[in-house]
Amino acid sequence: MKSPVLTAAQGAAWEATWLAAFERADSGVQVARRCVDVVDLLGAAAAGQGRAALLSADLRHLDVDVVDRLIAAQVVPIGVLPRGDSVAEDRLRAMGIEHVVPDDADAAVVAAVVLGSLAAAPQSTPSRGFADPFITGAVPATPRADPTDELPVRHGTVIAVWGPTGAPGRTTVAVGLADEISRLGQACLLVDADVYGGVVASAVGLLDESPGLAAACRAAGTARLDNASLASLCWQLTPLLRVLTGIPLAQRWPEIRASAIGPVLGAGRSLADVTVVDCGFSLEADEEISFDSLAPRRNGATLAVLDAADLVVVVGTCDPIGLQRLVRGLSDLRDAEVGTELVVVLNKVRRGAGGHDAGAEAVAALRRFAGRKADGLLPYDREGLDAALAVGRTLSEVRPGSPLRASLTGLARSLTGIESRSSRRRRRG
Repeated sequence: MKSPVLTAAQGAAWEATWLAAFERADSGVQVARRCVDVVDLLGAAAAGQGRAALLSADLRHLDVDVVDRLIAAQVVPIGVLPRGDSVAEDRLRAMGIEHVVPDDADAAVVAAVVLGSLAAAPQSTPSRGFADPFITGAVPATPRADPTDELPVRHGTVIAVWGPTGAPGRTTVAVGLADEISRLGQACLLVDADVYGGVVASAVGLLDESPGLAAACRAAGTARLDNASLASLCWQLTPLLRVLTGIPLAQRWPEIRASAIGPVLGAGRSLADVTVVDCGFSLEADEEISFDSLAPRRNGATLAVLDAADLVVVVGTCDPIGLQRLVRGLSDLRDAEVGTELVVVLNKVRRGAGGHDAGAEAVAALRRFAGRKADGLLPYDREGLDAALAVGRTLSEVRPGSPLRASLTGLARSLTGIESRSSRRRRRG
């Protein structure tokens, strides 16, 4: 019985030549499907129509994600490239394709490579590490830091900042927390992963047009992203604070692929002591229910961040509506099977009518209805936040004596387990 093979050649001559040869000769392989594009290829692989796939080196949208999906479907990817094209070969191998053949090879040789790769298939697993990348011109050359600087390899942690719908202050907490962590002497990376249109760039006075996370996801798709490549896509606000901006337009959400989040955060761990990620609010996975194909998942990036994080800071407001949303949000996190440790923070705490302590009441309500304690209370400082936003600066720069800033400093110390070493004032570099 011949082994079924998928092809994706975009009309290259080798596809028809090898197809005819496989049909005539007792080669041990046969072409089960000629796929027109990557979507067709992944659909055929998921349906079990092939055991190996011959892929043209210039196949559109061929990236790490596609290779990993093929391997997960137990389909061995084999690259086809012009003879002697070392650049194409390096690029294919960086994606995780271990077997390649020249496009002018004899069909018998190709069949032997296919059968040999299938015999070795049990040892072929998706490579999730970060090898030296070969990145083509797909990554915009927009360095935010000197790429020649020697970057130490760190083993940092990832803190996700999440909260339910209703603007509980996710971005305010993420920006403030990242700033305060950097002022405690820790190298910090702030990532805007809100797929509904992040505003971290505006909050710190950066250009919306910078590529940021979208470019990092593209880089992770064409090669294995490392800390130097990630640093070149970041803005450096202070010597210890970098920012990876998000998508300014909500319709660009397909650029933030869930499969790329792991490599990006992995590179972030080696770049910074702490990576703080501002997440979107929604945890729904309706795409998996509504489509029977490999549909894009808008909220997949948020779920991927929550799964990859070492800690999730859950932000809610202490008013009755905000508390109701927070309780439901904690339930949604359980339903989404987010097993990461949660730190619950009540934001916008202020005294209610008649001077009663709204914070204490909110803490009691949270314990009663969600069975959880509040790990932090952040006072409401509308004036200070407005002043910071007006000039695109952090709260510590504009209102260093703000009670909100003091609470964020305490939260940063609690999360990092270190004492403040920010006695010296710093300005942006």
